[in-house]
Amino acid sequence: MQEKTKITSAQIRAARGLLNWSAQELVQYSGVSLSTIQRAESAEEVPSVHEQTLAAIKTSLERSGIEFLDRTGVRLARANGRGQNASHTAIRA
Repeated sequence: MQEKTKITSAQIRAARGLLNWSAQELVQYSGVSLSTIQRAESAEEVPSVHEQTLAAIKTSLERSGIEFLDRTGVRLARANGRGQNASHTAIRA
């Protein structure tokens, strides 16, 4: 059985902030619609979107250098290839 993706709306917003991504950029990298991204980011705690959708959002952020810290925050773990070179910058969500 596959483990459920557990990230919060605040973590998604914080991750986008660390990457300096617009919501539209997250759409491009994740393949998730803009309305779904907006709904996921405005939810209380864990977004109520399909498991595959949440996993796609999380995977695209992780591939760009985001590390999720349980449900407490995110950090930029490595350079993401887009001019960012902050190492281990953390944001608590």
